[in-house]
Amino acid sequence: MRFNLKVTPNASRSEVTVEVNGDLKIKVQAPPEDGKANKAAILLLAKHFNVPKNRIKIVAGQKSQQKVIEVFGLPNENTLNK
Repeated sequence: MRFNLKVTPNASRSEVTVEVNGDLKIKVQAPPEDGKANKAAILLLAKHFNVPKNRIKIVAGQKSQQKVIEVFGLPNENTLNK
């Protein structure tokens, strides 16, 4: 499953929210340097979807807040609105 994601680094706490249009928005405490925010986002998504982190891939936007994420092995697409 692929979806759009907005990652906000340097947040006061890490959290996942679902936007009205169905896109995910993530806040991570990690800074946007050396891929730390991306790694934190992947870990948070893995926990959110209850899948191993190696099943989550940033397809586009590695250096942008706007990303396209692919999650492999989800039981069904309803887990997005968890």
